[in-house]
Amino acid sequence: MKQEKGLGKGLSALFGENIKVSSKPMAEMVEIALTDIVPNPTQPRTEFDEEALEELADSIRQLGLIQPITVKREGDKYIIISGERRWRASERAGLVSIPAYIREVDDTTLHAMALVENIQREDLNAIEISLGMQRLVEECGLTQEALAERLGKKRSTVANYLRLLNLPEEVQFAIKSGLISMGHAKAIASVESKSKQLSLLKRCIKSNLSVRQLEELVRLASDKKKKVATPVIDEEYPESYSRLVEHLEKFFSQDIAIKRGKNGGGKIIIDFSSDADIDKFISKFAKHK
Repeated sequence: MKQEKGLGKGLSALFGENIKVSSKPMAEMVEIALTDIVPNPTQPRTEFDEEALEELADSIRQLGLIQPITVKREGDKYIIISGERRWRASERAGLVSIPAYIREVDDTTLHAMALVENIQREDLNAIEISLGMQRLVEECGLTQEALAERLGKKRSTVANYLRLLNLPEEVQFAIKSGLISMGHAKAIASVESKSKQLSLLKRCIKSNLSVRQLEELVRLASDKKKKVATPVIDEEYPESYSRLVEHLEKFFSQDIAIKRGKNGGGKIIIDFSSDADIDKFISKFAKHK
């Protein structure tokens, strides 16, 4: 379940090529004391993996800080624009100073840059990216169209990410936990009913459905709904039909239906979602030999 990472053209695309920088060219790095650097107070990232930080600190002890951080001068201090994780790891590694680029940006641009830098991280799930996009829209006054244009993405891609935030909490948790992918979530979001969305989520996880299988399930459900043109009066079946369904449910956890024809015959329909279900049915039969 590979997720789409990154946001296309990055910071230069979002803020243009005319970001005002210091008199020093960007290619020139300056060495700044760690004690003179402070985190961005509006940094959207508040939690850092301790094990990953320690691994980075070990690397810095051996090789030094290879990638400079980016900062903004604020009085006699420097506020981090990007690279807080590297700064924290450098402190752990015992460094006194680290290389940094200095940018001169206003507070609004600083906040937006921090948001973009955060959602470009490789370890983000689709929900975290969606939340970052939502903050860019709400806090930086960007429309979906403007955000899509500046990120080098289609507007539909941005809209699909933002739609994830309207899904039930259970679905969002499944995305964050890696139980389903962005593709699965997109298919679930195409269904309006919250109860049906949760039903699809359970079936997807239980049967380990692929994105294509889930999309086909949604399509079939939609087709069935369209075919119901007139109300259907339920036919009262004999009690023996109900008893048969009860016996069958011991072997099949999926939906079971009995259809009786006009000539007295009929058919039993057992719904299944994947080839794996067939193997489960056979296994249950074998236990009752």
